Amino acid sequence: MAVTSTPRSRTSRARRLVAASLAAATLGGLGAVGTAGQAAAAPSSSSDGQSIAREVIGDDAQFQCFSNIVERESGWDHTATNPSSGAYGLVQSLPAEKMASHGSDWRTNPETQIKWGVDYMNDRYGSPCGAWEFWQANHWY
Repeated sequence: MAVTSTPRSRTSRARRLVAASLAAATLGGLGAVGTAGQAAAAPSSSSDGQSIAREVIGDDAQFQCFSNIVERESGWDHTATNPSSGAYGLVQSLPAEKMASHGSDWRTNPETQIKWGVDYMNDRYGSPCGAWEFWQANHWY
């Protein structure tokens, strides 16, 4: 499912809430947030993306900050595209092609996007929590 409006719109927020409810119900209320109906290269579910991010980041607090940004930017949809800017992926890279520095599979592989996003946040803001602090003040990062 590609985002067809800005990630902060009411429609996409409502879709993510519905998807989260469906995922929680499907998983027996384990608290995993998912996006219903995704069809893409492996791994394709948002819970897979979250698991990958937890492993890549390795720190619960930094993961939560990263997750806060990704939830707002793409709803954990690794194919999310902002139609007005062209920003793409979990972390809404602009231009999207910057993620190719971490792998040629950047369009389809959440792990590549996550690794690029974490490196970007570390380089620009010192950490995912530094990026989250900036995001809260500016609603972008």
